[in-house]
Amino acid sequence: MSGAPGSRRPAFPGLPGERVLEEAAGARQRCGEGDGSVPGTLLCTDRRVAFLPAQAPGSRAFLHSEYDVALPCIRKLVAASSFAKPKVLTAASPLKFIPEELAVFCRDFRLLRFHFHENGLAPQAFRVANAIAQAREAAAWLGDTGEGHDGWSCPAEAPLEEEEEEEEEEGSAATLLFESLHDWEKELERLGATGWRVSAVNERFDMAPSLPRYLWVPSGLLDHDLKRIFAHFEERRVPRLCWHHPGGSDLLRAASFHAASEPGSEDVRCLEALLLGGRGPCVLADTAELPTLADIQLAHLKLRALCLPGAAAEEKWLSALEGTRWLDHVRICLRKAAEVASLLAGRRCSVLLQEPSDRDLNCLVASLVQLLGDPHARTLPGFQSLVQREWVAAGHPFPRRLGLLRRDSPREELVRQFPAAFGFTEAYLLALHDSSFAPYFSTFLFSCQRQRGRGSPHPPRSQTYTPVTGWRDPAAGVPRVGSAACRLPAVWAWGLRYSRQQRARFRNPAGAAGTVGPPSAADPQTPGRPDDSWPGAGNVFVLTKGTLSPQPFPWRSGRPPPRLSRWAPSLESLGEWGGGPGGNRPPAPTPGVLLPCAAGPSVRLWRRCYLRGLPEAQRGRFAPSPAGLAEELTLLQDRLSAWQAAGPRTEPAGSPLAPSR
Repeated sequence: MSGAPGSRRPAFPGLPGERVLEEAAGARQRCGEGDGSVPGTLLCTDRRVAFLPAQAPGSRAFLHSEYDVALPCIRKLVAASSFAKPKVLTAASPLKFIPEELAVFCRDFRLLRFHFHENGLAPQAFRVANAIAQAREAAAWLGDTGEGHDGWSCPAEAPLEEEEEEEEEEGSAATLLFESLHDWEKELERLGATGWRVSAVNERFDMAPSLPRYLWVPSGLLDHDLKRIFAHFEERRVPRLCWHHPGGSDLLRAASFHAASEPGSEDVRCLEALLLGGRGPCVLADTAELPTLADIQLAHLKLRALCLPGAAAEEKWLSALEGTRWLDHVRICLRKAAEVASLLAGRRCSVLLQEPSDRDLNCLVASLVQLLGDPHARTLPGFQSLVQREWVAAGHPFPRRLGLLRRDSPREELVRQFPAAFGFTEAYLLALHDSSFAPYFSTFLFSCQRQRGRGSPHPPRSQTYTPVTGWRDPAAGVPRVGSAACRLPAVWAWGLRYSRQQRARFRNPAGAAGTVGPPSAADPQTPGRPDDSWPGAGNVFVLTKGTLSPQPFPWRSGRPPPRLSRWAPSLESLGEWGGGPGGNRPPAPTPGVLLPCAAGPSVRLWRRCYLRGLPEAQRGRFAPSPAGLAEELTLLQDRLSAWQAAGPRTEPAGSPLAPSR
């Protein structure tokens, strides 16, 4: 390969099968806006762009480093020269001048800048810049067609550090992937959900291709009866348990009712057994009040543009940040999760999260509710198991969503507000965020377990779908696409990318250890949790903005409502007792539940992630000023004093925690 005359780069221990396409020895990676830079060698491989510092100590190459970026993670490539205008490079529009600087804009908000001194580097700079543009497009084409994911060499074949050969680290060993029956049974036992069982009704993915193989369903509901329900929900994604509260409440999730379904009396009976089943009332929590996917995507695009150097004047930056509405969306999601978590902790009921597809906002809200209500989910292995169950196994379409929207902020906000309640750190969340863009692992490459088993992120092109039968495989003799199972490891194998010292920073030594066994049940005499406080078992309610309203049981009138987002307002808002929209007092303490503050000043941008493409000095100027912090501290002290002065109080009428009359 090419290089500067007489120069020798450090050895590049690439991945198995990784090929170096071009290199430029003597390049320098810029550090900030000044003249500071690190000398080394810039390489373009068929997997990534890598920079090897000249003074780097000899060590194995991890798959994540401040000097590396996977090709699919590159969002834009810009070449600059003092003799020409900056040019965005693509495979169809290659470079036609000798670049002096190459800027790599990454999907994970990093900005890598490489400078090429003269000294005979012109040919290498020209070739490596064009090679990156070509390789990036080739990698994107493989992802779009669903081919070549096994071509990303399995990192498990890479050599491990000596002390890691025996490694299955505590977090990795305890993480449940929910790909086996044993994992589902083990977690159900930990939750102590005695009224539920693991169903293998979808083991062949013939009932609902986007759902996992195994589902948690009521013990008294037979698979034969369960099969009646699938056709009546969008994408056949039926209600199923995702978390059991130790006090007896259950959190379920499902897609919207299929508008064209015609349920019979037996279908309605089976649905009643699934949603009610003698477990108390069912509360329908629709996601219609949350921002839409289009809203989140637009806000994220605005945020990305704002976090680029020179995007806005410093004195207008904070107002421009609010104008993106990104933080507004974070606040709304936190409030919704707090409402549901409070309801589950305060009453014995079933809460059903409903979203048209059940594959986006349901993943987020279900995860946040469990982070608020389950200490085990706040440990590192518990959190990883939560992501596996509510996102990966549940069928979140990662290939279509990554790069368009990110939803890590609500979780990062919880870690910031409750640092001692979590067993992991912000550094861990940043590593997870960045890993979602790396194509070296199976976790975020596929849209559901079925595609992961086939090794392709796309269903076979010859499959057909109908609301009644769902996806059907091609007939015998028709060739399939992506029939080989994926052999890539899960993302939780942190030792493949991070050193032992880096992984040590993932764990919070001051964080709660959580619980491994079944959590202890809440005291049945705890105020605000009476079992007989509902108007009677078998009722259905709707929860929106902290308000509970009665709702006729779906289909009892003959046809299911196409949406469950419209109802007459009744009762009072949760905002009057804290936690909800407009609440000015701290939320009432609920044993075992974290209730985050979603007020405007309390929700901040994840600076460590989103602002890392800016110069360090500019990042510091965007931080809250000392005067602002002092003002916020005074406000919090005033709120705490007012809350303490109010003394013990009962929940206001209309709160999900207040007894019914």
